[in-house]
Amino acid sequence: MRYADLIEPFEHASGSPPNTLAQFYIWCLKGSFPLIFIGAGISMIAGSIEVCTALLLGFVIDGALMTDRDSLFSENLLLIAGSIAFFLLLRPLVFGASSAVSSILVTPNVSAQVLSRLHRHTMSQAVEFFDDDFAGRIAQKQLQTSRAITDTVVEFINVVSFAVASLIGSVLLLTAINVWIALVLFIWLGSYVILIRWYLPLIRSRSRSRAGARSDLSGQIVDTVTNIKTVKLFAHSDHEDKAALDAMRRFRLKAQDFGVVASSFRFCLITLSGFLPVILVGGALFFWSRGAATAGDIAATGAVSLRIAQMSGWVSFVLMAIYSNIGEAEDGMRTLAKSRKIVDRPGAKSLSNVRGEIEFDSVSFRYGRPSGGLVDVNLKVNPGEHVGIVGASGAGKSTLAALLLRLYEPETGRITIDGCDLSEVTQESLRSHVAMVTQETAMFNRPALDNIQYGRPESTREEVVEAAKSAEAHEFIVGLQDHLGRKGYGAYLGERGIKLSGGQRQRIALARAVLKDAPILILDEATSALDSALEASIQDALGRVMETKTVIAIAHRLSTISRMDRIIVLEQGRVTEQGSHGELLAKGGLFSLFWNRQSNGFIGVDRAAE
Repeated sequence: MRYADLIEPFEHASGSPPNTLAQFYIWCLKGSFPLIFIGAGISMIAGSIEVCTALLLGFVIDGALMTDRDSLFSENLLLIAGSIAFFLLLRPLVFGASSAVSSILVTPNVSAQVLSRLHRHTMSQAVEFFDDDFAGRIAQKQLQTSRAITDTVVEFINVVSFAVASLIGSVLLLTAINVWIALVLFIWLGSYVILIRWYLPLIRSRSRSRAGARSDLSGQIVDTVTNIKTVKLFAHSDHEDKAALDAMRRFRLKAQDFGVVASSFRFCLITLSGFLPVILVGGALFFWSRGAATAGDIAATGAVSLRIAQMSGWVSFVLMAIYSNIGEAEDGMRTLAKSRKIVDRPGAKSLSNVRGEIEFDSVSFRYGRPSGGLVDVNLKVNPGEHVGIVGASGAGKSTLAALLLRLYEPETGRITIDGCDLSEVTQESLRSHVAMVTQETAMFNRPALDNIQYGRPESTREEVVEAAKSAEAHEFIVGLQDHLGRKGYGAYLGERGIKLSGGQRQRIALARAVLKDAPILILDEATSALDSALEASIQDALGRVMETKTVIAIAHRLSTISRMDRIIVLEQGRVTEQGSHGELLAKGGLFSLFWNRQSNGFIGVDRAAE
């Protein structure tokens, strides 16, 4: 049977991951259990076969002792042939099958399934989730949790199932030899279980703490590397080194705490394992001396006791690894298994045939704080209307755009597009009808072609080039070359577009928005990184693109929105003025004050009007 018939590695999970460990494992592994149980079953057969080796050894010894040397092979031909077939055919086939299921089918597919589910859930989180954490830490948690759950499954198949079958077979074998020897094994197993139950919770707790410290360290390093230019500009290498070393020290202490528990566990385990061959072989010899056991029984008991003693150490270390992985999965669960703050309602419909009418109806949103955001905003934007948004820093301009994109949910009121409440449509369909260009443009470390094509992935290269020309980006793109010699539209832009100037990044972002060709366009300081000459050229291009679209343009450089149909002035989250450029100047209010300050060249005016 093909593995695809047993598990779909990229199957979507239903709902959000639970916050309890057992349910979290079930959510991650749902759909893969048939394959896991098949692997565990084959592993148990392999464990049973290992017990049969001891039984077969006893038969061979007893057969040898009960047969004359001259007729040893002729009288035991069937036993010898069976032993050869067992060791050269059956045993390799079973162990090979167990290894193949674990290594080829289970590990790659379970790993892909868990990681894809965690990644999808993380990607569906609201922006607040990412604002509150390190990007590197979140990525580390996904990889850590996927690896930990996969390792737990693999060790369960390869070791736990194998060991359980071996122990059951060993008990049955020793019971057949002598019930008292089997009873001694039961007593030893009880002591072994007590030791395990004492230490493994400690190992799980220490592992969880160690995993948390490792993720914090990863997040700290990634944060520094991501902002390396700022570090160098402020000459703070020593400061960042201290922060990294502090995180390393915390991780080192947690790793040492884990090591203390692990080493003491190993010492106790080896000591306990040493008792088993002594008491079992000693017992077999005792019963042999009383005529209650054969030489083959002694050999079988010795082989079983040595095997269990060795396996107990192996199993215990694997159980320690399993509990360590459970601790890491639990640590990852605490970060990743958070409920999504913004979800599509059951039965949410897709937004379609958008004309571009936007209405804010008594909308308030303050990020859960007493100030900031928007307060009781009532605003209607007609289809095809071009609206400029201005206001001081913290007035709520960017909040308005974020609410329109449903990156946050209004605390009160509602927002509609063409009369459709945004809370009743799918987020994907909403954002597919809105193009946005921000001041801090987002670039992927991918070719320039892919970065522009991100606006509409199905577009052709010719369409991409045309969009780049509209955004005045084509000329500099054809001259790009990365460190591997890739040129033009095939050149990689570096992480976050670091190899480009601010103006170049904004032009690529503009080209992406042009290519998307959405009916609603949001420009959030879209030309702030451009010089005046280039801005004028792009404004002309934007004018052509904006003709048939509803446009909301946020700007602190007021000249960029002077030709808008209407300008909205926000102050402390409220709409205080609105009208055309000329009407607002004539009114002599806040907009007029901003305009006069910028026109007169006051230092710091741009900052005041942000």
